[in-house]
Amino acid sequence: MPSRLDRLKQWTTIVADTGDLAAIERLRPRDATTNPSLILKAAQKPEYRPLLVDTLRAHRAEPLAAQLDRVLVAFGARILGLIDGRVSTEVDARLSFDARATIEKARHLIALYEALGVSRGRVLIKIASTWEGIRAAEVLEREGIRCNLTLLFAMPQAEACAQAGVTLISPFVGRIYDWHRKAAGGQWDEAAMSGASDPGVRSVRAIFARLKGGGYPTEVMGASFRSVGQVLALAGCDLLTISPELLDELSSSTGEVPRALDAAAAERSPPIDLTERAFRWSMNEDAMATEKLAEGIRAFAADAGKLEAIIASLDTTC
Repeated sequence: MPSRLDRLKQWTTIVADTGDLAAIERLRPRDATTNPSLILKAAQKPEYRPLLVDTLRAHRAEPLAAQLDRVLVAFGARILGLIDGRVSTEVDARLSFDARATIEKARHLIALYEALGVSRGRVLIKIASTWEGIRAAEVLEREGIRCNLTLLFAMPQAEACAQAGVTLISPFVGRIYDWHRKAAGGQWDEAAMSGASDPGVRSVRAIFARLKGGGYPTEVMGASFRSVGQVLALAGCDLLTISPELLDELSSSTGEVPRALDAAAAERSPPIDLTERAFRWSMNEDAMATEKLAEGIRAFAADAGKLEAIIASLDTTC
């Protein structure tokens, strides 16, 4: 009998949310996503020390930020050797409010990939869904550099990305769920907030319906899952990026997986005039989106700093 993972693949492209090369080789997803936190986790494993040493040995004279870029691309290139699709590599979160610097960093990352023989068509540049990040992505997309706008928690972010011609967006399910559960405190009813009632699931469903109804080609990839139930409630989303732990749980269980989202069934919706002022005000009025975006940027920036510390301390003379 097919596993629930096999059944899910009928409706949705599965993406591995990890920097662990062994897990990717075992799971064989079509695509893979990384971020500074995931690469930091992988870089601390002894089995990846040779990859770090080999990557950095010839580039010790470069600034630390440049060495970090090389490590991110090295992991990405190795991942691409294990999958048929695309890998997402993240721009330094510390640039999230600087459109020009984000553009320059993205071009640099793509140049590093191309120097390794990787075509830009196999790379998605991940950028935080700030107003500045979206504007940077708009420029990059026109240059043929495909983008994955991440840390996305609200409809204005999704709408702005779609209007900018972004290739893919990653609305976060689990972090939305986390915020609402914490805000509710003792009033939280887990049973009542499962499946389609889960606030993170509801958000992604609404975003999917809006973008498909608006006729935008932007791909929607649900991300940041806390449970298999959240994953299955979004069957039919363009893509879902899932941790190895949840992928293993799906592959080891059986049962029906009905389609929950269908682009063809989305109601047509007119375009929205979303100016910078309207975007910023809408985000300001959404406490969850504002707090989780800021928290995510801070966490990724901190982990990038930790990864730089590992790189700086690494002995590459052996």
